[in-house]
Amino acid sequence: MEQAFRSAHGYGIDEYQNDPEKIVEVEQRRERDYNNSQRIVSHMERQVHRD
Repeated sequence: MEQAFRSAHGYGIDEYQNDPEKIVEVEQRRERDYNNSQRIVSHMERQVHRD
């Protein structure tokens, strides 16, 4: 899990937990990714259900 976190974010879990700026950065990135995925799903659903 440590390696996956390091690969995704560029630093380890210990660094993340001890640096409030990194916590904010990661959470903002996660929220942005979530919102983007929701937009994609919404767009795909509209495409599937259109006449």
